[in-house]
Amino acid sequence: MTATINRHSARRVSKVDRFLTFIRVFLVGLIVVGVVAFLAQQFAPDNAFARWRNPDAMGLTADQFKGLLISGLSQGAMYGLIALGYSMVYGVLGFINFAHGEVFMAGAMTGFIASEKFNANGLWESNFLLCLVLIIIMAIGISTLLAVLMERVAYRPLRNSPRLIPLITSIGVSFFIQNAVMGLFGPASKSYPRLPEWLAKQRSILTFEIAGTKILVLVVASVSMLGLWYLVERTKAGKAMRAVAEDKEIAALMGINVNRTIVTTFAVGGAMAGVAGILWGLLFRGVTHMTGFLPGIKAFTAAVIGGIGNLGGAMAGGVALGSAESVAPLVILEPLGVPGVSQLKDAVSFTVLVLVLLFKPSGLFGERLSAEDRA
Repeated sequence: MTATINRHSARRVSKVDRFLTFIRVFLVGLIVVGVVAFLAQQFAPDNAFARWRNPDAMGLTADQFKGLLISGLSQGAMYGLIALGYSMVYGVLGFINFAHGEVFMAGAMTGFIASEKFNANGLWESNFLLCLVLIIIMAIGISTLLAVLMERVAYRPLRNSPRLIPLITSIGVSFFIQNAVMGLFGPASKSYPRLPEWLAKQRSILTFEIAGTKILVLVVASVSMLGLWYLVERTKAGKAMRAVAEDKEIAALMGINVNRTIVTTFAVGGAMAGVAGILWGLLFRGVTHMTGFLPGIKAFTAAVIGGIGNLGGAMAGGVALGSAESVAPLVILEPLGVPGVSQLKDAVSFTVLVLVLLFKPSGLFGERLSAEDRA
């Protein structure tokens, strides 16, 4: 009887393995064919292979490709900043805080309200840098406060519950914040004031033509990531975070205040989301009560791609996801004749997730889990 069950189990596993192998080969083959067709279009436009699926595809100029790459990097940097919050909370508490996207949205909405007030008083144009610093500080403050309140009110009472319960609670908190913001500010999209001309104009850097706003996004995201690295790796609070993430009980026995460390983790993740919210508002200008939904999901995707619990991996995963989202539709899908490629960025994001999970389930840079999770 046992031998029969083992044979059936082995057969089922074998079928699953064959199916997964088929998916791997299919996706990789699709990418290879799309890239080869794109290269054929670039170097020999009349090549039969280049025109076999999409004879109207025009390819990309070098400047267009560079523009797509810069757009992907700037958007990916924001995904990475949001993903840091997912990774930090997972590393400490072992669950995914799906309301973290709404922390990001709160930062973006705070920036809109503050920038509108500055614009009404004539400060936005005349003293933009001071206004920018002030709205970043305010967004960080509101996002941090919201993240800390979330932990204290919604998650701390459930800390010893099965993990499914705080996970479901986080989804409920997400819906609550979305509807609360919609009730306060309405469902219509809000637009940031027009940026100063000197910031919005294109600048040439190493043959790349980059808008000033994208340079600002990349610089602020890089500085924020470096600051977080220093906090986690070089400060007492960061050492406490790493100790609690490894083993809460032993950390408490060593004299670390676990509750305070968890609050600090939520606060730092909220601050990163607040910075990302301001950058999002400056880059895309429009914000609504749903602004945090899709970027939040993509940031979670970036955290999984990089390796959940791995802060460097979260940032790298965000940059990789943003770049793939920007470049892949025109480099891979358009040469294959896929219609509406400009609308398929979201599909590309989750296809990247599937690919990474198929080839390296622990993420590109490996997971960093607590002793309990590894067990």
